[in-house]
Amino acid sequence: MVPREQTSDGMDKKNSVWILDNAIDNPMDQEAEKLRNTQREKKISTLLLLRLAFQSLGVVFGDLGTSPLYVFYNTFPNGVKDPEDVIGALSVIIYSLTLIPLIKYIFIVSRANDSGQGGTFALYSLLCRHANINTIPNQDRTDKELTTYSRSIFDEHSFAAKTKRWLEGQRHRKSILLILVIVGSCMVIGDGILTPAISVLSATGGIKLDQPKMSDEVVVLVSVIILVGLFSIQHHGTDKIAWLFAPVVFLWFLLIGGIGIINICKYDTHVLKAFSPIYIYRYFKRGGIDGWTSLGGIMLSITGTEAVFADLSHFPVPAIQIAFTVVVFPSLLLAYSGQAAYLIKNSDHVVDLFYSSIPESIYWPVFLVATAAAVVASQATISATFSLIKQALALGCFPRVKVVHTSKKYLQQIYIPDINWILMILCVAVTAGFKNQTQIGNASGTAVAIVMLVTTFLMILIMILVWRCHWTLVVIFTVLSLIVEGTYFTAVLFKVNQGGWVPLAIAATFFVIMYVWHYGTVKRYEFEMHSKVSMAYILGLGPSLGLVRVPGIGLVYTELAKGVPPIFSHFITNLPAIHSVVIFVCVKYLPVYTVPEEERFLVRRIGPKNFHMFRCVARYGYKDLQKKDDDFEEKLFENLHMFVRLEYLMEECSESEISLYGQQTQQSNCEEWPPNDDNNSLTLSSIVDLTISSVGSIVPAESPVHLSARGSVASNRGNHGQNESNEIEFLNSCRAAGIVHILGNTVVQARRGSNLFKKIAINYVYALLRKMCRENSVIFNVPHESLLNVGQVFYV
Repeated sequence: MVPREQTSDGMDKKNSVWILDNAIDNPMDQEAEKLRNTQREKKISTLLLLRLAFQSLGVVFGDLGTSPLYVFYNTFPNGVKDPEDVIGALSVIIYSLTLIPLIKYIFIVSRANDSGQGGTFALYSLLCRHANINTIPNQDRTDKELTTYSRSIFDEHSFAAKTKRWLEGQRHRKSILLILVIVGSCMVIGDGILTPAISVLSATGGIKLDQPKMSDEVVVLVSVIILVGLFSIQHHGTDKIAWLFAPVVFLWFLLIGGIGIINICKYDTHVLKAFSPIYIYRYFKRGGIDGWTSLGGIMLSITGTEAVFADLSHFPVPAIQIAFTVVVFPSLLLAYSGQAAYLIKNSDHVVDLFYSSIPESIYWPVFLVATAAAVVASQATISATFSLIKQALALGCFPRVKVVHTSKKYLQQIYIPDINWILMILCVAVTAGFKNQTQIGNASGTAVAIVMLVTTFLMILIMILVWRCHWTLVVIFTVLSLIVEGTYFTAVLFKVNQGGWVPLAIAATFFVIMYVWHYGTVKRYEFEMHSKVSMAYILGLGPSLGLVRVPGIGLVYTELAKGVPPIFSHFITNLPAIHSVVIFVCVKYLPVYTVPEEERFLVRRIGPKNFHMFRCVARYGYKDLQKKDDDFEEKLFENLHMFVRLEYLMEECSESEISLYGQQTQQSNCEEWPPNDDNNSLTLSSIVDLTISSVGSIVPAESPVHLSARGSVASNRGNHGQNESNEIEFLNSCRAAGIVHILGNTVVQARRGSNLFKKIAINYVYALLRKMCRENSVIFNVPHESLLNVGQVFYV
């Protein structure tokens, strides 16, 4: 029997030849298979996108979708004098929905997301990466090497480069930009208080139509009960009930769209002439100042637009665009047109227009769906407020508060207990205090107008610095946005004394909290930067640091990313002993959405090796979960061990000639005394700056590295390996001896001679906020038995 030949992988050669011949003979089959696979992938991706678009209805568009409950009532609070006014108001609503939500936000602003994140702070983070406008000077050049730190490179003579230099030129310009961002964020928080109030109050107001004898107090009481229940279940998270949101809101849009079609056909089809913009001109010409002030009510038709951008992180932009253009936009146009048609024939029903226009046979089902949709809309704004506070907290613009992640699956679903109860109290107070939709609507319109103006100004910088658009496009966008939004803003100013002062008061309170906290944080950081311990002083103490080095590891927590903090000098001056290994731990937030886990830790050595002092910077994005636990410590020491190994490897390579892919490179020893660092902050024995994530760039894992011996390289390699092993053993033995967490319990006061504003801000407001916020020991989850607080006074 003749043995059959086999290929190296065991395949029968004859069969392999047949397979090859068959493939050559039938190339069309391969092409057809590729085409089928491509079509299958497109089908799956399309179905996934449609499913996400459906789900986005419940999370993103609840606030915008419930506006038909109260728009016309707030537009004509004194009744309809002329049916043509209804046509004019409808025309303004149609083109407001087209220009602001559809064109500006859905198709322009949504593209300015920061890795899928929306909101004013996300835009600010995006700008911070493209220009040095961050007011806290804790940046490091290695931060820009992160994979998520995407930014553009400008031509030196371009308009973008000139704008960048102009922004960076003066400190007050950076401060003005930050103030603008904080103002916009505070208005979003105000909207998060007002939207649940007006949505739930408007929905429950439908009871009175069926029960006319029911008093307003009963409606307010029902609304308050619903609001208290809504805020009380926030700690459970929305993950368990979110699957209900999309069907409820989708049904809501179908109902209001269908009712709109019925009313148009039943009452007045001529209402569709409002799609002609000529009726806008006639409306303002006929109405005069009254028509102008009515814009404060019309603006409620676009409330929730900013919440759409703030909730952008939940879904991809194409899914949101599909949901809005296919479902939301047509349904809203039909709903408002139907209400206008009904109002023309029944001008005395403007107070309860929404429920009056519902066919009697489906009144109660629509009432139930409207109440459920109002609750979903309230949930969307509450979640957006939590998300915004988390971003502000990460960027140093809000006091330390407890943040609870309610879902292991969805990281963006968070709950902030302190903020939740504050929102509930304010929301109940607004509902019980005003008792009617008109004044709450005036307040909501003021908040939305200011937020939109802030977004426009930030978008101008985004278009210049990030997108690098031609200046003509920037001018067109600016002019059109300011004309529309400026018109609305001037109109809501007339409503300030009619309830519009509420968001201004709420925003002013949150602005003081956020700005003073940021101001105090910056002053404290600047003090620590100017008072940090010099390396000459550390070296003069010697390896023992002038103290007894006891077994164990001391983790010194500091906000400084560079240099030795002044609290360390205070510590070694007043105590007789210090641990054998000292690690300065800095938790730093960067203006990025997230920092990959493998790039989180940045480890450096401070001083010579026998000092056994290190710095570990843990970097987070504003959406990352900072969790100080055993896992954090484990990763810290893993990265510390890796750093030591790489350090000895680089020393070994500095005495050898490395052949990497045929290229000869020579490593120089970086050891210098005294350190040649402008900040006089740190020294590495053989690596100036080494990020653990860049291991692959030092020695590629799959690259053949050939070392050619020079002199006694082999013996040196053995010595380096022995030293590396000894140091890692030393670190492990110190860790086994115990870890002590050293935290600074500092008191910040304004120095003598400071102006009155600074004294009030630092000595009273900032001091009060520091007492009320969470302590560092709680944030870092430090056990009391291993906690050491070091007190010190900072005069800033």
